[in-house]
Amino acid sequence: MIGHSIKRYALAVLLLLGATPLASADTYTFIVQPILPPSQTAKAYDPLIKYLNNATGHTLQLKTSPNFLAYWQDIKKGQFHFVLDGAHLTDYRIKKMGYKPLVKVLDVVSYSLVTGPDVLVFEPSELVGKSVASLASPDRGALTIEQLFNHPIRQPILIEVTNAQDGIQKALNGEVSGAVIPTPLVGNFPQLNVVSTTDQWPHVALSASRSVPSDVAQSVSDALINASNSPEGTAMLSAINFPGFEKATPAIYDGYSDKLKSAWGY
Repeated sequence: MIGHSIKRYALAVLLLLGATPLASADTYTFIVQPILPPSQTAKAYDPLIKYLNNATGHTLQLKTSPNFLAYWQDIKKGQFHFVLDGAHLTDYRIKKMGYKPLVKVLDVVSYSLVTGPDVLVFEPSELVGKSVASLASPDRGALTIEQLFNHPIRQPILIEVTNAQDGIQKALNGEVSGAVIPTPLVGNFPQLNVVSTTDQWPHVALSASRSVPSDVAQSVSDALINASNSPEGTAMLSAINFPGFEKATPAIYDGYSDKLKSAWGY
């Protein structure tokens, strides 16, 4: 009875503080940054979740977010056990929320400013005063626009989209003059013209909340690092189009959260 009373009291405190309690310890929530629409995110990462559930014996449940603003608000509440996203948000959760980085995707990643087939420009400055699509801050696309157009007056007209796919389609259809998207997506659309590409950051990382037991976090980490050593893991990597995973450390991502200082709600 005393134990139940303590649990009820703890839950009441969480609710009073505006926090959302994490799911049961038997189920671990897993969310991915919303670069794609929710339905496509669910489809794209379903092989990863199934692989982890089979490899670890734990139950991970994939969550999606409708857009980056909603994602940013949810992330700050710390309501997910596992989060797979970019360097700046990974570092933010490490420093502000005590998340532990487990693994990262091999290699590095950049963003590109692109235009549709009928818009040929050679410098970002040629898009001043013209429409450029991007996910909302604090997505790296919006931060990239801030970096490329740092003069307070000479700015493009930002057209916020809910996912990178939407930005690409608007550029292809001529609805916007340009778009900022993850560079790995450029190869899927040969009609796009690349105007510029950002510097490279460490690839996305999977981090775990402090509420995740160490043995559970370790089993997830081991399963991903060793994925290329089994037929099941190799099939999963092929399905999600990742080259593989390697160990992640706080040092790899240290300092990238500084890019968020201009973001709303930081």
